[in-house]
Amino acid sequence: MSLLAIRDLTRRFGGLVAVDGVSFDVHEGTIKAVIGPNGAGKSTLFNLMTGFDRPDAGAVSFDGRDIVGMRPHKVVAAGISRTFQNTQLFEELTALENVLVGMHTRLRTGLVGGALRMPWTVAEERRALERASYLLRLVGAEQYAQTHAADIPHGMRRLLEIARALAAEPRLLLLDEPAAGLNNFETQSLSKTLYKIRDEGVTLVVVEHDMGLVMEVSEEIVVIDQGRKIAEGPPLLIQKDAAVIEAYLGEEGAYV
Repeated sequence: MSLLAIRDLTRRFGGLVAVDGVSFDVHEGTIKAVIGPNGAGKSTLFNLMTGFDRPDAGAVSFDGRDIVGMRPHKVVAAGISRTFQNTQLFEELTALENVLVGMHTRLRTGLVGGALRMPWTVAEERRALERASYLLRLVGAEQYAQTHAADIPHGMRRLLEIARALAAEPRLLLLDEPAAGLNNFETQSLSKTLYKIRDEGVTLVVVEHDMGLVMEVSEEIVVIDQGRKIAEGPPLLIQKDAAVIEAYLGEEGAYV
């Protein structure tokens, strides 16, 4: 059984069909990419999968459970985290504090327990700090632990947002344009980070325009054009698909 099952998902905005009957599966322990031209419906698809929008038709099933209609915080609690195309960090907080914020759905400490400094709350805080520090090391951003997010370079901000999403202990992580604005060195570091995250037991779905990164890390690719799925398969087959070449890649084998 797939971890995530998308079935005939459709979203209309007036006369525009942003997502048009899209179906695919994401199997546990894999990295799957979703690609397509600008305006193809990829970010809308992510919004439908995470409760930020609701489909007009179709189903989204996570671990066998229908999650359509769930509020975003409930989707996170169920085991799905995401990042956004534009980084959305708490600028006045340090990198470490940003990651700690991402843990709120997994912590038991409430206002009273925190104020009274009960022994179990102190132990939980210590474990949270250890986990947050580990996640910063995992993504390669540990040197910015005490730096305010507003002062962190763009490439590291991307990695910090991934660390914060991982703080919620997801089984499935959705990344929206994680390589946007990164240079070649930063993109190579990102690819290594994605492998490490997968090896930690987290399944990934990546929306990305950087075809070098997509072809390197993904085991399967879904191609969306004008809201419709036009192809799905492993990278080598996608590169040779005539419909994909015409709609998006432009030249067969360009990303081999």
